[in-house]
Formats: sequence, C-alpha cells, structure tokens
Amino acid sequence: MSEPRSFKQDLTCVFGHPVAENPTQAMIEAAYQHHNLDWRYLTIEVLPQDLGDAVRGLRAMGFRGGNLTIPHKVEVIQHLDRTTEAAGLMGAVNCIVRDGDDLVGENTDGKGFVQSLLEVTDPTGKNIVMFGAGGAARAIGVEVALAGASQITIVNRSAERGEGLVSLLNDKTDATANFIQWDGDYDIPDGTDVVINATSIGLFPDVDARIPLNTATLKPEMIVSDVIPNPPETRLVREANEIGCTVLDGLGMLVNQGVIGFKLWTGVDPDPSVMRAALEEVFG
Repeated sequence: MSEPRSFKQDLTCVFGHPVAENPTQAMIEAAYQHHNLDWRYLTIEVLPQDLGDAVRGLRAMGFRGGNLTIPHKVEVIQHLDRTTEAAGLMGAVNCIVRDGDDLVGENTDGKGFVQSLLEVTDPTGKNIVMFGAGGAARAIGVEVALAGASQITIVNRSAERGEGLVSLLNDKTDATANFIQWDGDYDIPDGTDVVINATSIGLFPDVDARIPLNTATLKPEMIVSDVIPNPPETRLVREANEIGCTVLDGLGMLVNQGVIGFKLWTGVDPDPSVMRAALEEVFG
C-alpha cells in the first residue's frame, strides 16, 4: 500500500496579470506531474500597491519560490533579501527562490536564451545584433555578455533606453556594446554571428507584423533568434529559415527559463521535452 499523501503541498507561483491559460503554469505543472512531485504552480493577480504584502505572504506561507511578470520585476527587489549577480546588474527579477530563510531574486530570461544559444553555438567571441532594449533585451544582453560575447549592437527606436543598455553593458561587463538608432529597415552588418529579435513585433495576435529589417542582409551562416513564443513560427523565423539561417524560436527560450526555475525550486532536473509539449499544446 502506498503512503498517504500529505495535505501540505509545496507551492510556487507567478505574480502578475492573469490570462485565460497561462503557458508557464501549463509547462511547470506538466513537469511536476511528469516527475511525480506533489507541487502546485499558481497564477495570482497582484496589484502594484499590494506587491509587498504578496511577497510577505509568500514568505509566511512557505512558498518555495515564484515568478513575476510586468509590472513587478523591478519593484520586487526592495522586498527580497538579496539578488544574484546577473539580476542585480539587470535591475530586474523574474524568479524568486527560497534559500533557507532568505528570498533570493534571480532572472532566468537571459539565462534561458543563453541555454538555447549554447545548443547551436558558444557565445564566446561572438558578434551580436539585438533589436530592442526593453526588459527581455536587457536580460539577454547582460547574460550573453557574461557568457563571453565580444560585440553587442543594440538597435532600438528609443535612444534613451538603447543608450542606457549600452552603458550598462560597457560599464559592467567585458563586452563592447554600441547603439544604433532604429529608423527604417536595418541592414545586418557583415561579420554578424547572431541576430536577436527581443521586441514584441510579431507577437499574437499581430502575427504578420514585419520587423523593420532588410532580410536580404541575413546570411545563411548567421544564427537568427526570435524571443516571441506565440506564435513559435513568427514571420522572422519563417524568413530566416527560407534563407537557410540556423533559427531559434521563442519556445526554446521559454522552456529553458522554466527548466532553470524548476531546478532552482525543486532540485530536480526536469525533462524539457515534456515542458515544450505542454507549451505547444497551449499555443496550438
């Protein structure tokens, strides 16, 4: 006879705006079930003015950790005991991990991207062009720099945000970064190794939205990555595949984020294929 299951379950959560079907929840819960863990991952709406109370509740109720979405990624830091080096550099946290009595802020966005990139190439010494300078771009820029990228070009419409990210990379990492004002179709320079779309262009429901990019300047030897998971096959992914580039879709980054968080919370290495299958079901 099997042992009776405890009424107490380990809990993780995401604080942010609820959606009809949260893809991260589907992915994480599928992995809990696959690995026979009596855990739950809850989606909880938290208003900005209630964030401090929510973190105190997480601490008091013994949650093992959680994720955060916009608009909480920066403000949550003041309510935590400490952050990791990378999260501190970014100034943003998307993952909380309990370490003894401490709540530690981590950021798995960039780490998830780097893990996807490592599946096709080593970032060390690579020349990278990245579109966007928001939260995802900031996380990816810091992590690829820490992973050894030598040159990072930030292409963005907002000079203030783009130059801010470039200053961070130049001041705090060994990479050399520069800013290009995004005005019209951008030509990818010769010698570029990796092209990254870290904007929301092409996100559902605007799936046919076109990134202002001269696709004729993409070369088959380049790696092209789109961080958008929905749909996995964005217009950029389709066009880069047609050219013959090595292509990374946004599901890979999302799965790897989930893998990293899952292991930090549980100590278990999850099966990425189970997590990706759950995401593919959500996104159809």
